[in-house]
Amino acid sequence: MSGNGTAPPLLAVNNVEVIYDHVILVLKGVSLRVPEGGIVALLGANGAGKSTTLKAISGLLRTERGEVTKGSIDWRGSPIQRRSPSQIVQQGIVQVMEGRHVFEHLTVEENLLAGGYTRRDADSLKRDLDLVYTYFPRLTQRRSTRAGYVSGGEQQMLAIGRALMARPRLMLLDEPSMGLAPLLVAEIFEIVSRLNREENVAVLLAEQNATVALKYAQYGYVMETGRVVLDGDARTISDNEDIKEFYLGLTGVGQRKSYRDVKHYRRRKRWLS
Repeated sequence: MSGNGTAPPLLAVNNVEVIYDHVILVLKGVSLRVPEGGIVALLGANGAGKSTTLKAISGLLRTERGEVTKGSIDWRGSPIQRRSPSQIVQQGIVQVMEGRHVFEHLTVEENLLAGGYTRRDADSLKRDLDLVYTYFPRLTQRRSTRAGYVSGGEQQMLAIGRALMARPRLMLLDEPSMGLAPLLVAEIFEIVSRLNREENVAVLLAEQNATVALKYAQYGYVMETGRVVLDGDARTISDNEDIKEFYLGLTGVGQRKSYRDVKHYRRRKRWLS
C-alpha cells in the first residue's frame, strides 16, 4: 500500500497479523501509516478489523486473548508491539474505546483527572484540565455530575477529554460517531479537528461513517475481512465509485456487497464494454 507523503511516519504498521485464542486469524497482513500531525481514517463495515487494528497498536489485545504474531508496529521508528498498554500510553499513544467506557460512578471531573493518573505535576495537570474544558465547554457545566448521568454525546466528549489528559501525540478513536445524532457527531469531529490543528495531536480514526470521516481526514484506508483493500488520499477515496457502492449500495436481496465483489463486477463491465 502507498504511504502518506515522503516524511517519516509517526506510526507505521507493517504487514501485521493478529490471532485470537491462538487459532482465530483476524488481521491478515495489515499495513498503514500515520504522519506527524495527520488525521488518517480507517474505514470498513462492522467486523472488518478496525478495532482489532487499534488494539494491536495500543497494546490492549492481550486483555482479549489476542496477539500480534507477524509484522511490526513502529512508533517514531522503534517497535512497540511487545510493550505493555501503560508503556504505550507513556510513549504518547492513547486509545478512546468504542462505546465510550467512562467511569459511570465518578464525576465528569474525576473521570478527566483519571486520564492524567500518571502525571505528577499538579500545576500542569490543572492547566490541561482547563484546556479540556476550553475545547469541551459542555463538560464545564457537568463537571460535578456523575458520568453515568450525562448524555451519550457528553460521554463521548468526556472520553476524548480524558484521553487528552494523558497528553497524547497520537489519539486512536474507535467509532466516535456511534449512536450519536448527526449534529453531535459534527460538533465532536469539529473539536477533534481543532485539537489536531491547534495541539498537533495526530489521529487514527476507525469509522463506519465514511462520509464524515473523510471530511476531516487527509488520508484513508479501507478494510474488509481483516485486510486493507484500498488506500489513498481522502478526496480520491471519496470520489471512488466502487467505495460509494460498497458503502451505499445493496444487493438485490438487501445484503451489502463486499468491496472485492464490487471491484470485480466493475472491472468485468469494463472488459466487456
